Amino acid sequence: MLRFLGALCLALAALSVQAAEKHTMCVFDVIGANGDSFNLMKDYALQARADGVQIDLRPYTDENVALGDFLSGQCDILAATDLRTRRFNRFTGTISAVGALPTYQELKTVLMTLARPKAAPYMDSNGYEVLGILPLGAGYLFVDNKNINTAGKLAGKKIATLDYQKDAIHMVNFVKATVVPSDITNFASKFNNGMVDACYAPAYAYKALELYKGVDDKGGVVKYPLAQLTMQLIAKDSAFSKDFAQKSREIVAGLYDKAMNVIQQHEKDIPADKWIPISQQDIQGYQEMFRQNRIQLRDGVDSEGHKVTKVYSAKMLHLLWKVRCKYNPGASECTASDHE
Repeated sequence: MLRFLGALCLALAALSVQAAEKHTMCVFDVIGANGDSFNLMKDYALQARADGVQIDLRPYTDENVALGDFLSGQCDILAATDLRTRRFNRFTGTISAVGALPTYQELKTVLMTLARPKAAPYMDSNGYEVLGILPLGAGYLFVDNKNINTAGKLAGKKIATLDYQKDAIHMVNFVKATVVPSDITNFASKFNNGMVDACYAPAYAYKALELYKGVDDKGGVVKYPLAQLTMQLIAKDSAFSKDFAQKSREIVAGLYDKAMNVIQQHEKDIPADKWIPISQQDIQGYQEMFRQNRIQLRDGVDSEGHKVTKVYSAKMLHLLWKVRCKYNPGASECTASDHE
């Protein structure tokens, strides 16, 4: 009888494995299978497995290749930066709007809000569904000279700018700097080899992409978040049930603290003397400058009435405004007639 029961348990376990939905995820991580993002997706896959969904992970160090494989149907889920996934969902892609979330506290509030069932309708757009959003860290400006510590000093400087990131291109042009078209695979080498004066990236790039070489003795990292970058999980909305899609967003939200621990460690790894402080007065000026740029990229019209590409979701910008004013109700934007 014991042998029979043992055999029965093994048979049922085998059937359970066979019954699990099997899917593939293309995971972009600049380090590959040993990177932080890939490791977080291992945790995600393990938890998804408990809900009967088996997800096999494929690491990619080239984000564009991961995107191409997803579009061609070689994987069911794409895990990539919101700079690439914005094309699938402008609402969630607007989280990284320039200057929109100055603190991680604000970011956490937004991401936890989006993981709730009430936000589910906004996760579905154009035939694709967002299965979760994780922080990648604030994007900082890395410069080869510490004297580049104000927006005015960026005029005429060459900045490595992702050629598919329309809002960054708009911002670089706004401060009268020079756009040097780049992508994830080469922006770091351009900075490290002195081909550009500045680039922007999360703190992990200081070591992982060896940006310390470009910073060298004279440069540094401007201590102000230009944007909050995220990794977003995208799938065709027919690939998973709505129940699992919601469960997936909750699983990813549960990984937030682990992701933030990694991010904060990377920020601590940048030597204290490499951070370039900026004054509170300058910060207030930047916040207004960023706000005007967000409005232009929401409406598709610049300050001179010229058409520009519409990049941002008005609904998300309004949500981000509400969150900022929750934590800083005295900010001038909270009572501005043209607030977001």
